[in-house]
Amino acid sequence: MAKKSNKGWKKMRLRNIPEAKGMMEKYPHLVNFLTYQVLQKDKLVATTLFPVQQPLHLELGMGRGKFITTLAQKNPQINYLGIEKYTSVMYKALLKIKDKPLPNLQLLVMEVNHLDKILSSAQVERIYLNFSDPWPNQGKAKQRLTYYKKLQLYKKFLQPKGEIHFKTDNEKLFEFSLNQFAQEDFYLKNITFDLHNSDTCSDNVMTEYEERFSGQGKKIYRLEAQYIKR
Repeated sequence: MAKKSNKGWKKMRLRNIPEAKGMMEKYPHLVNFLTYQVLQKDKLVATTLFPVQQPLHLELGMGRGKFITTLAQKNPQINYLGIEKYTSVMYKALLKIKDKPLPNLQLLVMEVNHLDKILSSAQVERIYLNFSDPWPNQGKAKQRLTYYKKLQLYKKFLQPKGEIHFKTDNEKLFEFSLNQFAQEDFYLKNITFDLHNSDTCSDNVMTEYEERFSGQGKKIYRLEAQYIKR
């Protein structure tokens, strides 16, 4: 049997920073850790991390934090929770805010699968998925953040008419995701196969990956998926 090609599904490589976790533990007012051990003892309520209760937006797999930090600066009337499982990546995000903390921004080191440990029904107005790992091996499709079972998890916490905004440079992942959103009865809108040459780019906030990829001439794919509660 011929070996399946992963062409077009390139996976990003991360550089490990061994001292990252220790450095982040010095900023408990900015970074929270939700480990397996913690989960056995306590339930973290995401909304209690913020001094003011206001609409809550999540970025899952937030990377180095440029996107969510920019949004938090521009929209003080919204609370932003950035979630990332890799400490070496989250550390780069912390460096952006440690000297100038934002009251409406919190960082959380956690696996996405544990969202039910921190959120209750209809608490989230919007979820951002930016340049998620494509998990090129088809046997790992369930790891993708747009896999249908992940979408079912998100729907538990999205408000009626809440939205998921998804961006990627990976055409195959985008096609896969379109099908997954449709399967879960999300209303799809503002779909573009070339964001930086579209009308929807005027208020676009770029991530570090997006700046790099678009600078290389790669197309950026984007969609908005609205949760219509039946």
